[in-house]
Amino acid sequence: MEKYAVKHLRELEAESIFVIREVAAQFDRPAMLFSGGKDSIVMFHLARKAFWPARVPFPLMHIDTGHNFDETIEFRDRLAKETGTKMLVKYVQDTIDAGKVVEETGYDASRNVLQTVTLLDGIEEEQLDAAMGGGRRDEEKARAKERFFSHRDDFGQWDPKNQRPELWNLFNGRKNMGEHFRVFPISNWTEMDVWQYILLENIEIPSIYFTHKRRVFKRNGVWLAEASFMKTRDSEEVVEKEVRCRTIGDITNTGLTESKARTLEEIVQEVAATRTTERGARADDKRSEAAMEDRKKDGYF
Repeated sequence: MEKYAVKHLRELEAESIFVIREVAAQFDRPAMLFSGGKDSIVMFHLARKAFWPARVPFPLMHIDTGHNFDETIEFRDRLAKETGTKMLVKYVQDTIDAGKVVEETGYDASRNVLQTVTLLDGIEEEQLDAAMGGGRRDEEKARAKERFFSHRDDFGQWDPKNQRPELWNLFNGRKNMGEHFRVFPISNWTEMDVWQYILLENIEIPSIYFTHKRRVFKRNGVWLAEASFMKTRDSEEVVEKEVRCRTIGDITNTGLTESKARTLEEIVQEVAATRTTERGARADDKRSEAAMEDRKKDGYF
C-alpha cells in the first residue's frame, strides 16, 4: 500500500513538473500566482524541482486583499527571502483607492470578488502572458471544467464552452496580442494527494494549518476568525476554540475547522476521515450555485 501511494504521488509530481516546464518553454513572461496556501506552496516546490539547481525562472505574484491571516503574510515574505525568488505583490487596497472597485459594506462584506480587478491589472501591468494557479479539479465544479492551459481573451475572460482540446500531453499556448493563459499544473491532484505529498516531501506550511487556539464566532454553521474588520451581530458570540485552516483565503471567507491535528500525519488522518468538502466552509462559494464559475468568467483565479 505504501509503495502504491508513493508511485501515485511521483506520477502526479512528474506530470506537474512537465506542465511547469512547458510554461517556461512556451511563454515569454509567465508568473506563478501565490496565496500562501498549501496548493500554491506545493506548486512552488514543484517549480523549484523543475529547474533545480537553477532558480525558478519566473516571479511569484500575490494578490493581497489586506484581510489576510498574519501568519500567511509572514510565511510569504520569509519564503521569498529564503529562496531568493522575486515576489510581486498587488494590493486590493490600491484598486479601491483608484476608484476601480467599491468596497462592500455590511456584516458579510468581503474583498474576495474585488481581487479579480487587481489580478487583471497586475497581469497587464507586468505584461504577463501566462499565470499559473494552484486550482485543482476536485475543489469545485467550475474548476473541474478548466484545462491545464486555459485561454483568456484580451479582457481576461474565460469561455468554458470554447476551450482548446488537450490531447495527451500536447498543450496549445498560441495567443493573440493582449490575450493570456491561466495554467493549472496540479489540476489532477486531490486534497489528499496534496497533504500526502507535503508529508512525503516534508514541505513547510504556515502554522495556521495546524491546530491552535483562536478567537472565533459561528456564522451560518461555519467558524470564522475574529478580526478588526469583521463585524459581528449581537447574536454571534466570540469564543476561544482549538481550530485550524483546511484551506486558506481572505479571512472574511475562510471557515475554520475544529481539530486536534497538530502534525502532518494527523492532518492526513483527519482529511481521510472527514465527510465534508474542502471548500464547504468557504463563504465565497455559498453566494450562489454558480459563484465560482461566474467569477472565473470575469477573470478570477
